[in-house]
Amino acid sequence: MPSPSSLLLLVLLRGAPAMQPPTPTACEDLQRIELALVPAATAREICVSPGLMTGFLFDTPVEWELQDEARFVEVLRGRTGISFMPPRDMAPGERLRLTARLGGGRTQEIVTFTLVAHLGVATHQVEVYRDQRPREALQNEVLQERAKSQRLREELQQVRVQLERSGGLRELIANKTVSTKGVQTREFRPKVLEPSEGTLVFRGGVSYRTDRSVAAEVLLRSTSLEPWTAAGASLMDAHGKELRGMKLRQEEPIPPNGSGSVIVEVDATAQEAHGELTLKLWSEDSRGITIPEMTFP
Repeated sequence: MPSPSSLLLLVLLRGAPAMQPPTPTACEDLQRIELALVPAATAREICVSPGLMTGFLFDTPVEWELQDEARFVEVLRGRTGISFMPPRDMAPGERLRLTARLGGGRTQEIVTFTLVAHLGVATHQVEVYRDQRPREALQNEVLQERAKSQRLREELQQVRVQLERSGGLRELIANKTVSTKGVQTREFRPKVLEPSEGTLVFRGGVSYRTDRSVAAEVLLRSTSLEPWTAAGASLMDAHGKELRGMKLRQEEPIPPNGSGSVIVEVDATAQEAHGELTLKLWSEDSRGITIPEMTFP
């Protein structure tokens, strides 16, 4: 469990959320659609955003047709799903069509979705069910969501208590974590987008430096069919020396064919953690990723 000072530092590093104009469509992180309960003429709008992955998962084999597919940054097709990153130049409010063909012959069903561009917010996963799910499955889903909400409320309360005990910004100043230089930042991106060990892709990130440590938040995309959670990490310099005091934080597991972030922090003086460093992340089942050429301010 990170110390109170580390928790507050991470909050400061991540900063306040940028204010965006309200959007007419509610953008849910996970959207479930039951075709049997939705009239065919009903508009099925899905939130997408440049720089964020969105994935569709059906309960039956599907053929896909994506409008202006050549503009998309990345498109990954599967037997029952598709994941994509929208065009970089897709303007807020712009709409593109995604057509899904289910089944074949006389029983073939055509379903159309409208991909609506938003700024910095998107639905990460859309689950589509052709038939109604059993009542028991729906009840189990409700119970799981309630348990998750309760757990999140408890975790939030613990963080609030720790932040109150930490002394806030005055303690960070008093223990020399920050000085007149404040918190320095630097954005970094991969030179080539390639999977590591076939499960994770590094999308980009931001590095930070204070007077006592360096930290980085890295954005990852999973191509696995299982959720991914970081269990360990190491940061090494160009000579293979591992920096001490590694702290690791991940808000929630990265979903299958979805995206998420991991935060790491190590002890470092102003003279340490310079040049190109290598970050390694791994899960309990040894699925991991190596991110070379990381730099800090």
